Amino acid sequence: MRYDDASRNPILALKRADRLDLVPAFARWLGRAGRELLTEADIIMPVPLHRWRLWQRRFNQSALLAVALGKLAGKPVDCLALVRGRSTPSQGEMASAGARRRNVQGAFQVEETRSAMLQGKAILLIDDVLTTGSTVEACTRALKRAGAAKVLVLTLARVVRPRSNPV
Repeated sequence: MRYDDASRNPILALKRADRLDLVPAFARWLGRAGRELLTEADIIMPVPLHRWRLWQRRFNQSALLAVALGKLAGKPVDCLALVRGRSTPSQGEMASAGARRRNVQGAFQVEETRSAMLQGKAILLIDDVLTTGSTVEACTRALKRAGAAKVLVLTLARVVRPRSNPV
């Protein structure tokens, strides 16, 4: 869905107001929208939170979506293979795409004990909101370095910016 005035409140309710009851409906939405990606994927993985942010928030909304989607699709889910090795400010606080890219550069790694299972696999990466793509790009780099053959991305919402010169 488009991340806009209509979708912002339910997504933020999941993310910041503990509205975990929204997860099943959001997972069904992801399943319908990502049907083709799900058939191609070997493993589903969420974009990870840093351990301190996870401790503060008590859950990773992308992990909850990934687990629910995995159950619906009958696909394995690994919420521990990809880690955010360093704490970064919220991407929402970044003023530009360049700042977002620099913020997450090198922030993600694959746990050494899990890299063997990624060899030649298609990974479906789940995130809640895609704004500039910097976070999923940084995750993709880490997964590809660890041996993933392909990284597919499925997000609940995407920021769509109006064109500056509409045709």
